Amino acid sequence: MGDKPLVMIGAGGTGGHMFPAAAFAEEMASRGWEVGLISDSRGLRYADKFPASWKMEVEAASPNLRKPWTLPGTALKLRAGVNAAVRRFKQKQRPALIAGFGGYPAYPALSAGRRLGVPLLIHEQNAVLGRVNRAFASQAKIVASGFERLDRLPASAHHHPVGNPVRAPIAAVRDVPFPNMEDELTVFITGGSQGARILGEAIPLAIANHIPAPLRVRLHVVQQVREEQLEQVRAIYDKVQVKATLQPFFSDMPDRLAAAHLVIARSGAGTVSEIAAVGRPSILIPLKIAMDNHQEANAEGLVDAGAADMLLEDNLYPNLLGELIALRLGDANDLAVRAAAAKALGNVRAAQDLADLAESVSGA
Repeated sequence: MGDKPLVMIGAGGTGGHMFPAAAFAEEMASRGWEVGLISDSRGLRYADKFPASWKMEVEAASPNLRKPWTLPGTALKLRAGVNAAVRRFKQKQRPALIAGFGGYPAYPALSAGRRLGVPLLIHEQNAVLGRVNRAFASQAKIVASGFERLDRLPASAHHHPVGNPVRAPIAAVRDVPFPNMEDELTVFITGGSQGARILGEAIPLAIANHIPAPLRVRLHVVQQVREEQLEQVRAIYDKVQVKATLQPFFSDMPDRLAAAHLVIARSGAGTVSEIAAVGRPSILIPLKIAMDNHQEANAEGLVDAGAADMLLEDNLYPNLLGELIALRLGDANDLAVRAAAAKALGNVRAAQDLADLAESVSGA
């Protein structure tokens, strides 16, 4: 048995689950807690610097209702993960708290905690409660969320909006002022891993063909582009002499966000929260195939606040997007107002607020 209370974190296999979980873990560790992590092989790829004293890999396949013949195998994998977690908790150390951050790899941790009577805390990053979090919401002491809006929430759940924990480097650039607009105008485009191809096709054509030349010559386009699209996208920008920085991945995302006059992005929970934390105007293009249409729900807070425009994927025509970019970049005062509106919604204290909730329900 350890001397410190243990918080066991279960998180799914994507950065969208793992990054806020890591920010929460850092805060709990700073408060004298021992931290453990349960995830699958995908999630543990994000966990090199995850502040956990031990990490446990489980097999956690997502049920695919379109392939019902796979469901028994999926159930066996989940049950094996639950049993492994129960054994670990009984043999090594009983957690004071189980914190689930969504995704099927969180299921074994939450289910084991429920079986052993350990208090459960859930954090939902999106504006729609995910399937695993939904399954445990009624038994959780608290369902914390990244947005005020939280669809699919059971009536019996105890809901506390806290925001999405953001990485320390994002919080560090919150006080960087909105960039001067007298000379170069920087448009930062980040596509994420899913559905990024359509952004690489539509956005360069919008900028090259549907923005007036006097405005276009002032642009610096910083765009995340899939490897196989780099040459094609670079050729489009070169043809109209637009300065462009193109990379498949930006490791300096906080600095890129801080330097942007306008951000064009998908509306995953982490992206929306980071845009708000830094305080930048945006055009958000929700991923059409996102589960329960949660990316559209994520975007609505910034849109309603006048900080962002939302352009649905079905309407992603280069002429419409180009006209919208030109409209926004053509009005410096409006952009500054939109930046301030975004920043007003940003919360860089979400990890601390979530840790306060965790300590209040743990009894440790």
